[in-house]
Amino acid sequence: MAVRGERIRIRKTVLEAEERSERIPEETRRTPMVMWVKGSLIDENGAVGDMVTVETDTGRRVAGELLDEAPSWNHGFGIQVPELDVLARRMRRLARELRR
Repeated sequence: MAVRGERIRIRKTVLEAEERSERIPEETRRTPMVMWVKGSLIDENGAVGDMVTVETDTGRRVAGELLDEAPSWNHGFGIQVPELDVLARRMRRLARELRR
């Protein structure tokens, strides 16, 4: 359970599926538009699944469903691109030659 002031992540539905524009692709239109927001819990406490309010680093207050307590960065840079290995070797060789 998160308590006031702890860093959390919430999910908020911005537009329900039926509210979305008819100008977007059908498969996109069938799903709600949601956003994820990280911030400090404003409410006294909250558990995953509860509706809570956060204050973001920029001072916005946003209400939504609590998803994570103490969210972490868990992104990656994808798969290795072989072409970049070739370029890296060329750049190292060029740098060595320029130092001479």
